[in-house]
Amino acid sequence: MTRVKGIAGQSLRHESAIKQVMGRADYTDDIVMPEGALHAYLGLSQIAAGRIVAMDLGAVEAAPGVVGVLTAKDVPGVNDISPTGRHDEPVFATERVEFHGQALFAVVATSRDAARRAAELASVDYAPEAHVTDVAEALAAGYPHVTEPLTLRRGDAEAALAAAPKRIKGQVRIGGQDHMYLEGHIALALPGEDETVEVWSSTQHPSEAQHMVAHVLGVPSNAVVVNVRRMGGGFGGKESQMNLFCAVAAMAAKRWDVAVKIRPDRDQDMIATGKRHDFLVDYDVGFDDTGRILAVDGEFAARCGWSSDLSGPVTDRALFHADNAYFYPAVALRSRPMKTNTVSNTAFRGFGGPQGVVAAERMIEEVAYALGRDPLEIRKANFYGVHGDVTPYHQTVEDNIMPRIVEELEASAEYAARRAAVLDHNAKGGVRRRGIALTPVKFGISFTATWYNQAGALLHIYNDGSLMLNHGGTEMGQGLNTKVAQVVADAFQVDVDTVRITKTTTEKVPNTSATAASSGSDLNGMAALDACAQIKARLVSWAAETWGVAEEAVRFADNQVHVGDEVLPFAEFIKRAYMARVHLSAAGFYKTPKIHWNRDTGQGRPFYYFAYGAAVSEITIDTLTGEYTVDRVDVLHDVGRSLNPVIDKGQVEGAFVQGMGWLTTEELWWDDDGRLRTHAPSTYKIPLASDMPKDFNVRLADWSENAERTIKRSKAVGEPPFMLGISVFEALSMAVASVADYTTCPRLDAPATPERVLMAVERLRR
Repeated sequence: MTRVKGIAGQSLRHESAIKQVMGRADYTDDIVMPEGALHAYLGLSQIAAGRIVAMDLGAVEAAPGVVGVLTAKDVPGVNDISPTGRHDEPVFATERVEFHGQALFAVVATSRDAARRAAELASVDYAPEAHVTDVAEALAAGYPHVTEPLTLRRGDAEAALAAAPKRIKGQVRIGGQDHMYLEGHIALALPGEDETVEVWSSTQHPSEAQHMVAHVLGVPSNAVVVNVRRMGGGFGGKESQMNLFCAVAAMAAKRWDVAVKIRPDRDQDMIATGKRHDFLVDYDVGFDDTGRILAVDGEFAARCGWSSDLSGPVTDRALFHADNAYFYPAVALRSRPMKTNTVSNTAFRGFGGPQGVVAAERMIEEVAYALGRDPLEIRKANFYGVHGDVTPYHQTVEDNIMPRIVEELEASAEYAARRAAVLDHNAKGGVRRRGIALTPVKFGISFTATWYNQAGALLHIYNDGSLMLNHGGTEMGQGLNTKVAQVVADAFQVDVDTVRITKTTTEKVPNTSATAASSGSDLNGMAALDACAQIKARLVSWAAETWGVAEEAVRFADNQVHVGDEVLPFAEFIKRAYMARVHLSAAGFYKTPKIHWNRDTGQGRPFYYFAYGAAVSEITIDTLTGEYTVDRVDVLHDVGRSLNPVIDKGQVEGAFVQGMGWLTTEELWWDDDGRLRTHAPSTYKIPLASDMPKDFNVRLADWSENAERTIKRSKAVGEPPFMLGISVFEALSMAVASVADYTTCPRLDAPATPERVLMAVERLRR
């Protein structure tokens, strides 16, 4: 039995857990401000679309405590922070306003309160124009796409649909979602000598923030350093949206040559930053009497907002996951990334994939109700491996473990018996109806932008035997630093307490990718392992030569190094290596193999592997009010050979609840003037502790092992379990369908709020 504590594969608590519980964990807002530091606050537009006729900021500049105001004319470099290089997202608006809440200027004052109050004093004269906030309205009004649409095609879907024995057309609305991270957006900029500036920020993508700040300041990237110690949540909302705040803080810091912090109120944070994309999906599915799907045609229109942001890759990924776990013999899928006069939507856990999976499950539901069958039967009849293995984007599914996942969960959750009990209960009539659903998820792992699938790490071993690692990933509560520390500890077979992970900083590891796409551990763990391998190779070579043994006789184990018959404590071994002038530092690197993608042809292998999972959810609704409870949830999820089972299980639990909230309670609503009205926790309902499943059983598929050579044969866990919450949505649908004896698909839209559930019940009863 190993005497090494905390190596890869062991359950280990989050490295910041104690500090976070006790309030001692430092975030950007906890950094002590230098003497004379200033505060910035944004001034936002008050119309959804139109021209700026005049903007009088005299009262703002004259307000108590105000040092100055920044507008577009004060941008020293380029007034653009578009993450995709489309140059369609200015820091500050110039001649036009595109959404209610767009940044017009920034106030810089001696206190945050002074800046916030002064921002309200601006006098702006607008020439309002017509606007649209809804994706259906945008389609009807002929609004443009914010980026190029994508088409995925395999076979002749049109001919196969025409020949199918049965065919159903339908539409589903899938709502957006606010990230509602505990820590909002924040940036602190400290001016340096010459053209340099240092920015501390709560960002998932330090390198992009670095490049955007440099772009706005008109300086090279080497003049900007971006640091991140930890974030209080991100979920994709801090991948590109932090660009605005970093740029404003840096501009102000260089303009007045003092430190400047910007931290919006929660209301302004929600109004001015992007969210999960709403989708309007039109589907056409052909199938036979056995429930086998023969052809699918789908159009995925998304509310993207006023600029492109990340809407291109988000809507692409929605198409990539419109098959979920199912083989479509003939398929045609099209994206419609629509411009709207709303804040530009952005990355969110799953990155468009969840919307695609909802559409796939809706089509399964349509087939099941049309044939009077259990939806699980239809799911299993269409799984990859039953009739085919090639996805709509022409990647072959090679690692399919979905049948085993579902079979095990179906048995352990006693699905058949519980479904029979639900049917018996509903057959008796009554106000309270129940529903149960088992839904799967197959999720592709890798950035679809192939160049992002790379990572770097910098490892030092100090001469006392302690180790320090810096990598390009960011810690947002998901346990990335804990897992990577375990990888390093495992490589040298030392206690994890001897490994320290430092803040993420662009001055140590350059050109990092965003901590996103569920790839944080995959990429940074492998980069760290590469650095370990380099140093170990030097140590082994030196030890073999010094002791006169074969390299195979040098072994790291139990906090010691075995060299032939001699055993040295790790720290002593390292000290002797240092005295012998062995280089004890290395820069590691990793790039994901095998992947490639041609967007023009819609073909390739965009994903290195797939992660799988399934969930059974049982719910009860009140047909008089539409209110409901989630009574029991059983989950079996595939994380490969887990790096840290307790952290992975926590990720699955959190993802499920967040996904359930997206589909049931979290509703974004804009009024007729284009103002977001659900702009605070008081008007936007995330799941509470009381909304948790009463009986919540989560298991990891401990028999699974990644077929690909990932870090310790593990699999990504951040995003895939988010879609397991769809089982709650499908269970609600079954309960609603019971009022019409399951003869009609209820076609619930998401989020299935109590109001929507009640309306669906009443619609079926008429």
